[in-house]
This record gives sequence, C-alpha cells and structure tokens, in this order.
Amino acid sequence: MYRMLVDMTTTLITGANKGLGFETARRLVAAGHSVLLGSRDAERGRRAAERIGARPIRIDVTDDASVQAAAAAVGDLDVLVNNAGAQWEMTEDGIIGAPGLTADIMRDTFETNVFGPVRVLHAFLPLLRRSAAPVVVNVSSGLASLTSVTTPGHPAHAYPGVAYPASKTALNMVTVQYAKAFPEFRINAVEPGYTSTDLNGNQGHQSVEEGAEIIVRMASIGRDGPTGGFFDANGTLPW
Repeated sequence: MYRMLVDMTTTLITGANKGLGFETARRLVAAGHSVLLGSRDAERGRRAAERIGARPIRIDVTDDASVQAAAAAVGDLDVLVNNAGAQWEMTEDGIIGAPGLTADIMRDTFETNVFGPVRVLHAFLPLLRRSAAPVVVNVSSGLASLTSVTTPGHPAHAYPGVAYPASKTALNMVTVQYAKAFPEFRINAVEPGYTSTDLNGNQGHQSVEEGAEIIVRMASIGRDGPTGGFFDANGTLPW
C-alpha cells in the first residue's frame, strides 16, 4: 500500500454536496483531512459541509470568475479531487446516442467534464506547487477506456452515448499530460464504477460507499504513489 497522507492535509473536492463527492468528503474528513467541500450552490454546500465537519466553498467549475474566487479564498492546498461532472446525453427517454448527438450536447458535456478540471487545475496550480506532496485525482469513467469500449462483450461496449465517454477519454489524456508536466505531483484518473447517483438517474448497481473507495484511496497517496495512471478499486485499467 501507498503511504497515506492524513496529517494537516488540505483537500478540495468539486461537486461534493452530494453523491460520490460527498461520500469522498465524508471519508477524508474521517481520515483527518481538512476538507473544502466544493459546490455550485452555496447553501447546499453549507448544509452538506456542516453534516460532516468540512468547510464549504462555492465553486462552479464552468465559470472562470467562480473558480478564480475560490482559489483566492484558499490559503493552502495539498489534494485536489476533480469530481464535478455532467452527463447531458441522459434523458428521461434514455441515452442520446450518435444519431441524436448535437454539437451543443458535446460542448456542454466537455465544458464541465474537461474544461472544468483544466480550469480548476490552472487556478489552483500555484497552491498545489507549494505543497510538500501535491495530489490530483480526476474522476473519470470506465467508459473512457478505448480498449473496453471496443471489446465486444465488455459492459462498456454496449453504451450508446458519445459525449460522456469522449469527455472522460479527453480527461484521461489531460491526466497523463499534466502528470508528465508536473513529475513532483501525483496525478491520476480513477473509475469509481457504475455507482447509483443523480448523474445516471440512480441506476448504478454500486453504492456511493463502494464507488468512493478508489477516489479516497488515490486522494490519500503519498509521494511514493503512482502518477499518470488510470485506476479502479481492483488496480490499473487499460487506456
């Protein structure tokens, strides 16, 4: 196992007022992290943070001014968990596949899932670079794996959507390139698994406790941990 970071570790989690983000925040608070619970809605964030002993911070990853204000309000940062995500191609009638895909759906999906993490990383880099052991966790998806999606019989092969998998594949590339650019960081992408959250209409077969396991684990690695990888709870995943 990797050496765990617990003492005086300041951690920011985006999209953390519910779902995987909230469970990750809860677990990291319990592990001794000083957690900044990020939320687009200030009141929802305040209530969620109060429940677990975290500090609320308003941050909308799609808005430059919001992200810059959040960065200005944070004094120190050791761990960044880019958890906020969107799945705009999921509707009440099912998932919009390639025949129904529009540029607007693709743009909106990338705005949150790709541009959002890049926007947050750029704003918080100065703080992370001051940390003795900076860690970044990008919450990706098994649908990002080109290997899995192109393998007949694999669950990901049957997924009809385009925008969400494409955005998470792009996020994986962002992860790899940032890891190469900042070798002193530990920067990894993780696949929580098909977890029951609002993102998928609560259709996932895993609980948030199960899904948050790999996020918590990778948020807690020390300087001897891996970087530039793609992981789920069982180990390394194929690109």
